[in-house]
Amino acid sequence: MSFKRKDLLGIEDLSPEEIYFILDTAKSFRQILDRSIKKVPTLRGKTVANLFFEPSTRTRISFELAAKRLNADVVSFSSSTSSVVKGESLLDTVKNIMAMRVDCFILRHPTPGAPHILAKNLPISVINAGDGSHEHPTQALLDLYTIREKRGKFKDLQVVIIGDIAHSRVARSDIWALSKLGAKVRICGPPTLIPPQIEKMGVKVFYSVKEAIRGVDVVMMLRIQKERQNKCFFPSLREYREFFSLNEERLGLAKSGAMLMHPGPVNRGIELPVSLVDGKRSVILNQVTNGIAVRMAVLYLLLGRKR
Repeated sequence: MSFKRKDLLGIEDLSPEEIYFILDTAKSFRQILDRSIKKVPTLRGKTVANLFFEPSTRTRISFELAAKRLNADVVSFSSSTSSVVKGESLLDTVKNIMAMRVDCFILRHPTPGAPHILAKNLPISVINAGDGSHEHPTQALLDLYTIREKRGKFKDLQVVIIGDIAHSRVARSDIWALSKLGAKVRICGPPTLIPPQIEKMGVKVFYSVKEAIRGVDVVMMLRIQKERQNKCFFPSLREYREFFSLNEERLGLAKSGAMLMHPGPVNRGIELPVSLVDGKRSVILNQVTNGIAVRMAVLYLLLGRKR
């Protein structure tokens, strides 16, 4: 098949065939990262603009490295040092940057739907690098890539996502992605951090970590997203840690050899102890490395191929 989309805005709109096509493309780029010279000339002459209106380490640097590995030029934008602080709108900002002849915008924004607005109003490609609590498609794709790398398949795979589901764009994108490829998804967290009617997404809801984790193949932990919370959702961090953190005993209820994942940043000692973050079951750093390959694939499919 060919990838005919102008933009990558979310997982919800992608077909299973498109998802597999991106993962297969990423596999070839993953090999480049292990070479002594980690560059190919695929996007020579193209310019990619990183527009980040929220803090980021992994996603921003990963996209920047992905573009540079493909030989594209990269412009990194920070809202705190731009004309946004003078009152310039998002659309005016991107139209002015586009007038400088960039070829692609990578946007992280606190407002759900912001990348969709740009995509409708701009003739060039837009990639969603996280929009509020809505979606984070490339994170879901790199999670899929990591699971496929270790497990080989998705059909009937048992996956549990534990933590702040309500405010997590990663959880939403992962639920869409895993369900489309045939995995069985469970979610677990305090009742106040489970979105109403989320069962309609095809997930099973648990409020006990021990029940949720029993017999699963993949455990994905999430941090508490305090920056998106405008009220208290649980009594204290101590109580949250007691009931919803992971430890050796609870992880032992999963299948033997179950993978431990986390989209980062990890709050060590809250959702995960140090021993598990750096333990044998953890593939957290694999996720980070694979993220570059997946983002290389996305940039290539949007900018480097003739449709």
